[in-house]
Amino acid sequence: MIMYMYLTMSIFIFVFSLITMFFGFYCLKFDYILFMDWELMSFNSCTINMSIIIDYMSMIFLSFVFLISSMVILYSFSYMSTDMFNYRFLLLLLMFILSMMFMIISPNLISILLGWDGLGLVSYCLVIFFQTKNSYNSGMLTVLTNRIGDVAILLSIAWMFNFGSWNYVYYLNFFYDYKLMMYLLVLASFTKSAQIPFSSWLPAAMAAPTPVSALVHSSTLVTAGVYLLIRFSSFLSDYMMYYFMIISIMTMFMSGLGANFEFDFKKIIALSTLSQLGLMMSILFLGFSKLAFFHLLSHAFFKALLFLCAGLIIHVMNNSQDIRDMGFISKSLPYSSTCFFISSLSLCGLPMMSGYYSKDMILEYFSMNSYNYLLYLLLMFSVLLTVSYSFRLFMYLVWKGHSNYSFQSYEEDSYMNYSMIILVYFSIFLGWGLSMILISTPIFIILPFLMKLMPMCFMSMGLLLGFVLYSYRGSDFSMYIMYYTGSMWFLPKFSTILLSPKILFLSSFSDKVVDSWLESFFSKSHFSLFVIMSLINNFYEKNNVKFFMISFIFIFFILII
Repeated sequence: MIMYMYLTMSIFIFVFSLITMFFGFYCLKFDYILFMDWELMSFNSCTINMSIIIDYMSMIFLSFVFLISSMVILYSFSYMSTDMFNYRFLLLLLMFILSMMFMIISPNLISILLGWDGLGLVSYCLVIFFQTKNSYNSGMLTVLTNRIGDVAILLSIAWMFNFGSWNYVYYLNFFYDYKLMMYLLVLASFTKSAQIPFSSWLPAAMAAPTPVSALVHSSTLVTAGVYLLIRFSSFLSDYMMYYFMIISIMTMFMSGLGANFEFDFKKIIALSTLSQLGLMMSILFLGFSKLAFFHLLSHAFFKALLFLCAGLIIHVMNNSQDIRDMGFISKSLPYSSTCFFISSLSLCGLPMMSGYYSKDMILEYFSMNSYNYLLYLLLMFSVLLTVSYSFRLFMYLVWKGHSNYSFQSYEEDSYMNYSMIILVYFSIFLGWGLSMILISTPIFIILPFLMKLMPMCFMSMGLLLGFVLYSYRGSDFSMYIMYYTGSMWFLPKFSTILLSPKILFLSSFSDKVVDSWLESFFSKSHFSLFVIMSLINNFYEKNNVKFFMISFIFIFFILII
């Protein structure tokens, strides 16, 4: 009965995605924006309103979120069928989708905070879903890192008291010299989208079930920060975003290096998500918000497909996530290996695939701007690393490898295949369709011939580097270098082991020195005072005759003297 609820919700969300997609294309065609302000409660001069904005950006993104969510729920119909708490898992998925919906359609910072906090809380519940020590640690790292962004949103809400309303869409063209609010919004988006120095929680969140990872990394949690900055893009264009762009490119470079030396299957795909988020952030800080939105949409489908393929492969590999145990899956899992191959090619930006249209345009826009040569080479080298770890993954999974699980009983479930095959079509054709719809006018870009060929040259070098990294076993010295480059520059260590003793000492010191006596003085002192007074009164009532005689004798003695 519960498993049929998965099918029902999948169909319902799929139909709803088609409806919102129609509204989104209608708003884009006629340049139509609908702003609804719903008064929930009014008491004297105090009103509580729920605001909703319907434009092409919110509706198209919401339709894609619903479409991917319906495929993930259909996939979970089979993936979570043997789990004892599959009903709880479905409710958490629906709460996650609802929180993202609040985040997307809200033009108000308070209702954005409702969805923003909901994403953080429900993601914590999903990361600790399997209730192991590793998942608990990962969940705490995830939720505490995201709380930094929640505090930044709260401070932004407090700062918007200066304007008289929290509907930020009214003030996007009237923000003058409010750098503090801009820094707070960038901080919030950096924590949610896991940019440096907050990158360590993203691979740690892989402790969640694989369908959750597909939803989180494609269109919900990690993309919320990018979507927030896209909404505030006209506000950001008034300030110099050069340093933030450098941080985004360094995040892209760091995650690409880490993925090339990682052996955990899901962490490799998580680091590829981090790389693509760095690419979106860099072009967003360059000033091209619509292009960042274009790549956000095209990236969602092939990244969801990557995780769904990874989930099925891990499922039949006796739940082993080490790619060194895998190999020759093309013979055992033909559909999954084909879908995985197509989604990886789209991730690399192969011409005529979905990721090519947005990724190549981002690189050309970056080439047109007058930034220094080092940043340009760093961005191109990050593209090389993307091709490198994808090709290395092919070598381990599809073409070569060790195939330690060659005698497993393999099964490609039909429900899993349906959800993956639908996403395959979007991973191939969506980029072309969105380029026709979102990019309405022809774009005139002038580049030298060699600069035009630069992305293809770096992609070709990435194939060679991926083969070298697969074949090379290395010396002792190179192992130290590989450990450093593959450990995300020790960011997980800085975020957990090196940070927690100091913070625990400070928290215990604060509890003993500040909180304890304050609580005793302010919270418990009244109770203690009343207890003492009642004891004194009780003692007096029980001994009132004695007190009367003692007082009489004392007064009589005073009078005699």
